[in-house]
Amino acid sequence: MSTLAEQFKTAQEEVVQLNDAPDVQTKLKLYALYKQSSDGDVSGDRPSAINFVAQAKYDAWAKLKGTSNDDAMTQYVALVEELKKNDQ
Repeated sequence: MSTLAEQFKTAQEEVVQLNDAPDVQTKLKLYALYKQSSDGDVSGDRPSAINFVAQAKYDAWAKLKGTSNDDAMTQYVALVEELKKNDQ
């Protein structure tokens, strides 16, 4: 059985190989889970509304505040597995 870190790395590689790109909300969720698992809780100021992409990323990540790195990795792996099932 592979470790969680290995599963997480594999999921990162597999998500870019999907036939159909995930929708925007799913991409934001993947981004937030990745950032939470690698960097921990969001820090810094929220970007201005002028930069709406950065603001959306910040907001998605901020929703995961307090989630442990391992929990974020587990959710990321599970989400990628779900995307793979639906990618036929």
